[in-house]
Amino acid sequence: MIFPWIFFFSEPEPFVGLAFFFVCTKQKGLEEMSMEQLAEWVSIISDFVWNNLLLWLLVGTGILFSVRTRFVQVRKLGEGFRNLFGGFSLRGKKAGKEGMSSFQALMTAIAAQVGTGNITGCATALYSGGPGAIFWMWLSAFFGMATIYGEAVLAQKYKHTDSTGEVTGGPIYYIKARFTGKFGKILAGFFSIAIIFALGFTGNMVQANSISAAFSTAFGTPTIAVGIVVAVIAAFIFLGGVRRIASITEKIVPLMSVFYIIGCLIILVINREMLWTAIQSIFVAAFNPQAVLGGVAGISVREAMRFGVARGLFSNEAGMGSTPHAHALAKVEKPQEQGSIAMVGVFVDTFIVLTLTALVILTSGQLQAGIPGGLQGTELAQAAFNHAFGSFGNIFVAICMLFFAFSTIIGWYFFGEANVKALFGRKAVKIYAAIVVVCVVIGSTLKVDLVWNLSDLFNGLMVFPNLIALLALSGVVARAAKSENDLRK
Repeated sequence: MIFPWIFFFSEPEPFVGLAFFFVCTKQKGLEEMSMEQLAEWVSIISDFVWNNLLLWLLVGTGILFSVRTRFVQVRKLGEGFRNLFGGFSLRGKKAGKEGMSSFQALMTAIAAQVGTGNITGCATALYSGGPGAIFWMWLSAFFGMATIYGEAVLAQKYKHTDSTGEVTGGPIYYIKARFTGKFGKILAGFFSIAIIFALGFTGNMVQANSISAAFSTAFGTPTIAVGIVVAVIAAFIFLGGVRRIASITEKIVPLMSVFYIIGCLIILVINREMLWTAIQSIFVAAFNPQAVLGGVAGISVREAMRFGVARGLFSNEAGMGSTPHAHALAKVEKPQEQGSIAMVGVFVDTFIVLTLTALVILTSGQLQAGIPGGLQGTELAQAAFNHAFGSFGNIFVAICMLFFAFSTIIGWYFFGEANVKALFGRKAVKIYAAIVVVCVVIGSTLKVDLVWNLSDLFNGLMVFPNLIALLALSGVVARAAKSENDLRK
């Protein structure tokens, strides 16, 4: 059902760009290309990977897992909330070599999921795809919940205990379990290298820049000063290992989420007269954008679907292979328990945090979707919050960006660390941590388009090995969703 859509939504530009890229590099050589040109070519390849391949593979995988698990996201979401709040604590049991609590594992996962994409990414999707993009975000998240259930179940089933007694897990282990021999090692190694670069290095540079830019706008703080402070705090947390990471995320994630949710709800009360109109525009524009935006915006159903699905998947990370590293460490009786809890992360990220951002923007009247020169990204979000909070809006966004981006830095570092250990051993962790700290400082001071584009590209590349393993192990996930037995036996 999903494959005909690929051709309907594909555009010729990426294919032309790819062909032109290879012709140019063959004639000139990469060494003659400027940084700007290289950034442009990387952007073309990244757009091709995401918009013409991964977008539909991720959605298709979500649909397949939904059907094979008999829509586990409907049947087991309530159970996930019950299991989660049954272990709720801001001062839970200390994490250690043997793992962490389910609550700590989910908070570590949400730390990575709820990031700048929930503010900047949402605003970008609204500008490029109109209000209807939010509907398609919801739909992609609905199917993504089944995918992330499968990721968590497999991470639990195939988690690994090393010679020191430390528990670890993630896609690298269930990839090797499904594909034995040389192919499995190559596929797992490719995933590990991609996620280390995508999240640990370039990804954290992006997050650090978001923090410094927000504070520079709100307070006029020098970006280098912000970068150094963030790097020092991050280094302190990194050096504490899994115990300190779990301790920090179980506190910072609930507090930052509540702070942001309350702020958004206050704005929606202030803008209450526009709330119903905003909600209507989401559903109407999903199928008839012109009825809401008019023909001048030039946004079609294709743009609404494309940007909504893409930003939604990029925000909640379902199917990308990142959050399984956290869910593998949860101490649960059965893998299915953590699978149901993992779905809560996607629900919170998309149906609560991201949706509130969208409603704040839509009720503010600041959105000029598709209009050249209109506000987009962080500027659009800041304008929406300023509309209700006045000058405090910039400060509110800066504080939220600090918490969202910093928690993502912690989560992404942790995911990369698990793969560094698997590839190079424990001795390489300190070197990896030092590189990440340097990346945080550099990222906060210098926005280089090439780094941003490389981050998107590596994010896309790491998804392929994970999806291959997920599809190959879909039978295991289907059996887990239908059975109460412990699959690890």
